Amino acid sequence: MRVVFAAALAASLASAAPAQEIWPQRQVNVVVPFAAGGSTDLIARILAQHMQTKFGTPFVVENRAGAGGSIGTGYVAKAAGDGYTLLVGTVSSNAINAFLYTKLTFDVERDFQPVSLLALLPNLLFVNPKIPAKTVTEIIEYLKANAGKVNFGSSGIGTSSHLSSVMFQLATGTTMTHVPFRSTGEVMNSMIGGHIDLAIDSMTTAWPHARAGTVRAIAVTTPQRSTTAPDLPTIGETVPGFQATAWQGLFTPAGTPRAVLDKLAAEAKRILELAEVAAQLKDLGAQPAPSGPEQFADFLKSERAKWQEVVKASGARID
Repeated sequence: MRVVFAAALAASLASAAPAQEIWPQRQVNVVVPFAAGGSTDLIARILAQHMQTKFGTPFVVENRAGAGGSIGTGYVAKAAGDGYTLLVGTVSSNAINAFLYTKLTFDVERDFQPVSLLALLPNLLFVNPKIPAKTVTEIIEYLKANAGKVNFGSSGIGTSSHLSSVMFQLATGTTMTHVPFRSTGEVMNSMIGGHIDLAIDSMTTAWPHARAGTVRAIAVTTPQRSTTAPDLPTIGETVPGFQATAWQGLFTPAGTPRAVLDKLAAEAKRILELAEVAAQLKDLGAQPAPSGPEQFADFLKSERAKWQEVVKASGARID
């Protein structure tokens, strides 16, 4: 009887084995909280394509744009923590928005499990060619000599381009006038048209214009120089400690089993280390930066603390 009972118990335990041991068994939805075609969407599609090939199950990218990334992020926050709904989040959706929006329906710390940092993307400090400054030092001197008279464009109130410029003013003791737009493309068109003087915005969009000479590139915002433009200095080389890096990372809803997190993190690392993927990211001006869940959690903690102070200094709030 004991042998029969033991066998029955073993069979019962086997049938109730945690789903994470055999994840994934069905379609995985990869939510991008922004419209298709941007850098976040492109990175998500690279991941989804390679993960689908690796695991043999569909990984489907789902764009849920709106409210600066908060709509798609909130959707994932309410999803089951079973590994079948993933979020490719950004510095905006999972750091800045927590301090910018007054009525979020989720908590970026409580409702999400960090899996891996994916990529770092520099913003580019660039100016209208009519501005005589050609270096960070010269820009600072020019801004101090023309306090409040220089206008800077951004892709929207509370975006990383807006807050990177606020951070630059705080770090250099300068003052500019903010002119918000709806996208980096509108910023570029306005500067090329001679209507704005300066911007710190997406290198992915701005660099081709800088190479063409329609705007003048001054520096990048990352701690290290960009592999896309290695001769271009960082702002931090002139303003020690300055760092305003855009990034993308992989998240799951809170409660996702650790075995699933580890599997996802390991696969993200493998994909990002592929030569073909590194080349694709370089074309975006992005640097692969895979990390484990703990390292990503530490990174998020420091990012949120930094951007909380910048949002406060900017005075920006969105209901």
